[in-house]
Amino acid sequence: MEGGNNIVSYLIVLLFLASFIMNFTDIPQRIQLQRYSSFVRRKIYQLEELEVDARRKAVSYMSSLGVSEPAKVLEGFINNFFLIRPVELEPTDIIRRYKHLIRTRESSVRDYVRAVLGRVERSVQHSVETVLEVVGVIRLINKLVRHYLELGLKYNNWILVMQLAIQMPEIVELTKAYANSLNAFTSGLPIGDSVGPLVAKIISNWGEPSREVIEGTDLYEVEVEGRKVYVIKASGPGSNVGWPGEALERVIEEIGGPVDRIITVDAALKLESEETGDVAYGTGAAIGDIGPEKIAMERVASKYSIPLDAVVVKMSEVEALSPLSRKLYEATVRAYEEVLRIIREKVKEGGRVIVIGVGNTVGVR
Repeated sequence: MEGGNNIVSYLIVLLFLASFIMNFTDIPQRIQLQRYSSFVRRKIYQLEELEVDARRKAVSYMSSLGVSEPAKVLEGFINNFFLIRPVELEPTDIIRRYKHLIRTRESSVRDYVRAVLGRVERSVQHSVETVLEVVGVIRLINKLVRHYLELGLKYNNWILVMQLAIQMPEIVELTKAYANSLNAFTSGLPIGDSVGPLVAKIISNWGEPSREVIEGTDLYEVEVEGRKVYVIKASGPGSNVGWPGEALERVIEEIGGPVDRIITVDAALKLESEETGDVAYGTGAAIGDIGPEKIAMERVASKYSIPLDAVVVKMSEVEALSPLSRKLYEATVRAYEEVLRIIREKVKEGGRVIVIGVGNTVGVR
């Protein structure tokens, strides 16, 4: 009996000690910190591999174009060309300031790339710029993940490290998508975000543009069942999104007469409960812009009281960055048919409509 009582006593003492350790010390938190930090480090190793592979692809691509010291060119880009957001506390003319800063940065990047490439086709220059941007994004993701891990370890903040660990699978998946997109940009293949320009090109009967409205943005003029259709898309086939908002403003001012409708076509992020390739119709400017191009569309539409329609193709962020799949190409055809339906039903014969194919026109001439 005494032996049994001793065992019970030992168990009670052990339970008391365990309860004390769990509730009145930071040992459990330190265990959690080590557990989550170990998980994040394993994911960081994957991110580093993706960055190394992305750098290799970028260097190889620039070498094939005759760039001397491509590794040095890459380092010179990813460590510079950041953009400081304008003051938002004072909203007056914030869009104009955003536009100025975005254009200034783009001009600086373009000059940098032009200096190392020399005389090449503009589409090639656009693709090189995008390749550099993609590697820069992957590098930034890697640095941010390391920053938050080291910050959590420095202050023993296991909650911060836990939150980072929970997000790591999504971060790795997105980084893989960026890394894989380099195959499309270096090979000139359309990506998921190219559905808008593809629809625009189909509407224009795969013809040549009438002219370049502004640098990097083309205008097509076609007849669709008795309606005059002006089609705007970025100049291809290099990686380029153009300036669709400013182009729309200029086209409407040049037309100098009534426009019955503006239709924007773009890729849209889907919810997890939605199917890839769903095509939806709505109202507004379908464009994932930071502000200047989108508000330009809205302002000119409201100024002339022109109905502004949106046709979107649903996809994930990973699919938007990946080479165009068969499923998304079929969705592109359905989006084209939806645009035709809008033109037939909402624009009378003899009327005029503007269709804007928003998105990256890589692989779409």
